[in-house]
Amino acid sequence: MLENTRIVLVNTSHPGNIGAAARAMKNMGLSRLYLVEPKEHPTFESFSRAAGADDVLGNAVITESLADALKGCVWVAGTSARERMVQWPTYEPRECAAICRDHSVQGDIAIVFGRERTGLTNEELELCNGLVHIPTNAEYSSLNVAAAVQVLCYEIRMAFLSNPDVTAEKSRTQKEDMPATTDQLEGMYQHMYQMMEDIKFFGSSNPEVIMRRLKSLFNRAQTTKREVAILRGIFSAAQGKKRQRV
Repeated sequence: MLENTRIVLVNTSHPGNIGAAARAMKNMGLSRLYLVEPKEHPTFESFSRAAGADDVLGNAVITESLADALKGCVWVAGTSARERMVQWPTYEPRECAAICRDHSVQGDIAIVFGRERTGLTNEELELCNGLVHIPTNAEYSSLNVAAAVQVLCYEIRMAFLSNPDVTAEKSRTQKEDMPATTDQLEGMYQHMYQMMEDIKFFGSSNPEVIMRRLKSLFNRAQTTKREVAILRGIFSAAQGKKRQRV
């Protein structure tokens, strides 16, 4: 579980927070840090705040987009401290960690942390299967990103220690019935959008709003690789019928 867990920081402004997050990860036995367009990295401050977690920091993967950081992941949780227009399944840290434990048997999972001031955008949350919310004091709810990383890493470690062995039942899951990865789902969404354009489904509706709700639906459904293949077959058939009528 610990080896299959990615901690992803998006567009972090303060290098000290990156270093402190790396330290929090190493404290709990996690090592896979992904940085999406950090404002500054590497810096003396980040290594200073890492306090010995130089290996985690030095091996951090830097990407240009969140989609790149999540390639190959079978389950993703995005941290959020506010209500959203489109509803994602929302979990407290302990619930989230238990789900991460179960899915880590099937591939990489990721916890995504947003910008210090504004968090994650709706477009970024569309790449997530659910949200994780830390229930802080309502009178003082602001939580430093590195502190949030510490909370989630602690819960992930506790979930791992509660059941460190991979169960035989989960390890025997057929390849086609494995959860679809984020990049496989993104390919399906692009195909779906093009198909809906071809059959003139959107009309006067806002395509962005419709696609956001559909993405939320498929993320909640834990779509498998087999199901993605079936759906893309349907999309192709619909496009073929459209071309025949032209």
